[in-house]
Amino acid sequence: MRKGFKNDLGWSDVTPRGIWMNRRSLLLGAGAAAGAGMLAAPARASIEASPSAFSTDAKPNTFEEITTYNNYYEFGTDKSDPSRNAGGLTTAPWSIRIDGLVDRPGEYGLEDLMQGVALEERIYRFRCVEGWSMVIPWIGFELSQILNRVGVQSGARYVAFETLLRPEEMPGVARPSIEWPYREGLRLDEAMNPLTIMATGLYGEPMPNQNGAPIRLVVPWKYGFKSIKSIVRISLTDQMPPTSWNMLQPNEYGFYANVNPEVDHPRWSQASERRIGSSIFAPRVDTVKFNGYGEQVAGLYAGQDLAKDY
Repeated sequence: MRKGFKNDLGWSDVTPRGIWMNRRSLLLGAGAAAGAGMLAAPARASIEASPSAFSTDAKPNTFEEITTYNNYYEFGTDKSDPSRNAGGLTTAPWSIRIDGLVDRPGEYGLEDLMQGVALEERIYRFRCVEGWSMVIPWIGFELSQILNRVGVQSGARYVAFETLLRPEEMPGVARPSIEWPYREGLRLDEAMNPLTIMATGLYGEPMPNQNGAPIRLVVPWKYGFKSIKSIVRISLTDQMPPTSWNMLQPNEYGFYANVNPEVDHPRWSQASERRIGSSIFAPRVDTVKFNGYGEQVAGLYAGQDLAKDY
């Protein structure tokens, strides 16, 4: 399945060019720099991205399909808007604020966050709440690697995320359809699950701007809007955090947003999906609960009513 994929990836293959060419260019405040020093592991990032046992054997979509058909409303609402409008997004230097119920809060440069992480190729199924799907070969690392290193405090129950908000580079935010910045969240056990990754590339290339450069979340058993792009803040909290689509339309978009063919969107069925790249005459395919990852994640929801906790 992976024949032809680029697995001998170097730092420069999966990290934004401005960062790997000048890794120390981001000047942090004294306090944040001290925090970053505590966070950083002694070894640099792995020079290879290993294939993963979590990868599907389904055929991936093409690079062109993945990068020209996607949602990133900060750059427009049409599927092709992100590929047309995101080219000017500045992605280096980049930092992520980590705060809340953690032992080592601070503003961390991306190069420091990626110190010592084990990069993997994760070929994941991707299901959009709109009823279409893809298969995407991500390059990334488990979110738990970051959370473990900053020290999650015992009272933390949820992880909240925020996307970059830069109106001068994001023409879509001029439309007040969403309360910006874009927000998402996971329960802590979901965030720590091995399937949950922070992706910095796809198809052996640095993450394209339109797909969430330089670093994004990928949670393959949930609808795609949970996989927040261009992350600038991660907060640990004891309360369920507000999330953008749930704030906008709470009766249509729940906090959990697990792929579930048994629970329809109020305006369309979720029982089937259209595979991007298939013939226009191809029939829709049946949607599988948890997007086919039930063996790894169903236990997270034991005792919950997933029709209610949608």
